[in-house]
Amino acid sequence: CSSVGRRLLPVRTCSVVDTASKLLAPALRVCRSTPCLPYSASSPPWASRFTLLPESFAPGLPARSDEIRTAVRAGVDGWRNLGHAKAEAAGQEIVAQHPQSRLDVAVEIAPGPRLSFGTITVTGNDAVRAPRILEIAGLPEGGIYDPQEVEDALTRLRRTGTFQSVALIESEAFTPDLTLPFELQVIEQKPRRIGFGAEISSLDGAAVNAFWLHRNLFGGAERFRAEASVSGLGTGSGGPDYTIGATFARPATFNRNIDLQASVEISRLDEEDYLLDQFNIEVGLIQYVSDLTTYELGVGLLAAHEETEFRTRDYALLTRPAEGTRDLRDDPFDPTRGYYINLELTPFIGLYEGADGGRIYADARVYRSFGADDRFTLAARAQLGSVIGPSIFDAPADFLFYSGGGGTVRGQPYQSLGISLARDFGEGARIGGASFAGAQLEARVDITDTIGVVGFYDYGYVSAESTPLTGGEAHAGAGLGVRYDTPIGPIRLDLATPVTGDGAYESIQIYLGIGQSF
Repeated sequence: CSSVGRRLLPVRTCSVVDTASKLLAPALRVCRSTPCLPYSASSPPWASRFTLLPESFAPGLPARSDEIRTAVRAGVDGWRNLGHAKAEAAGQEIVAQHPQSRLDVAVEIAPGPRLSFGTITVTGNDAVRAPRILEIAGLPEGGIYDPQEVEDALTRLRRTGTFQSVALIESEAFTPDLTLPFELQVIEQKPRRIGFGAEISSLDGAAVNAFWLHRNLFGGAERFRAEASVSGLGTGSGGPDYTIGATFARPATFNRNIDLQASVEISRLDEEDYLLDQFNIEVGLIQYVSDLTTYELGVGLLAAHEETEFRTRDYALLTRPAEGTRDLRDDPFDPTRGYYINLELTPFIGLYEGADGGRIYADARVYRSFGADDRFTLAARAQLGSVIGPSIFDAPADFLFYSGGGGTVRGQPYQSLGISLARDFGEGARIGGASFAGAQLEARVDITDTIGVVGFYDYGYVSAESTPLTGGEAHAGAGLGVRYDTPIGPIRLDLATPVTGDGAYESIQIYLGIGQSF
């Protein structure tokens, strides 16, 4: 054997442990019939799949039985990662040498042959066709066994939302041609679901939404969702906004990690500065790079009727929306650690009375918890947006940026910060900005297991220039909030006040909803 440090070949694992003084003796080694190779940054890619023994199984640390068992499991997993699905501990020799206060440990790993994925049998399905289940799972039949492939297959099936549970069971024995059969057990969800939500703000007004979902429209785990929403009810500016739409998604289209998605939406936005009737249809693909990273690319057609203080127009745009998301939050509904990054790019071409250009929007969030039981959480959010190409007079009204309200700056009235046109069109005339920059900071403290308090500060900046934070105006708001944890997420109550402008600290706005603000 040759000493190779901490990243080791998944074979016979040897260690000498001092039991009386709780110290491990000088070397931690792995050996096989051929010499061991050290792992380093210059090692080939396959070397990264060597066994990584636990930090607690090392010289100088207490000799506990749990650490030995963990190290043995790591050795077995190392072989399984290389395709030896039936690897197991074949023998052990553990000797306590009391005069030297030392424990000698030698464990033999029997890797067994390298196996390939064999026949996969689907059981438990009723309405979803078995060939489609196998297509979505995407296990490479005939490929070398890999436990990560198994986990990825289960993830793809869960991601459809069609199944209540999924499990891949290895056969006890492999076939003479060294393939390993599997049984794919599934339990289907009820195919139909309805849901609704509500949110209320003293300035933004009330918002309600409802949806109807079918999880298995054509027997291949296709999802169809119809939804409708009304927002701005009771707001002091503009009128109610209405949206109705439908989305169809087909998993495992073209390959196992690509979903096809098509959507259609009709909306009316009755805002203080514009009235917009819009029809939008999009078809695109969603690429799942991993559980944490997704990319979306599509093509769309947008037709709209727009009325503002200074003109009325009809236009049509051809859009090419693209989006990338990386989500490392521990809980999307109530995150306490990790981060989230989303980037949207929407190039557009005017087909009728519309300008050419593009819209960019980025949203980044980070979370960190500390203290006893991680009861203290710091959360931060940054937003950047820009419309490139057309002037603010030629760009679609809903592509422009405003600040104020629950999604940007709490305490400030909804969409209260834009670009004033009073000099050209009279008092009160406004339009959205070509760029936006925003920041939100929160300090969250759990008082009990179900009740928490929050302090927050929000900032927003809107400019007529496409470059954020250039030649524009800013405002800010701050406040306190209470969170009550429920099985569907925390119920949120925020009280906020403006901290800039003529009305600073003179009013209190109330925001009530489900889930953290970001």
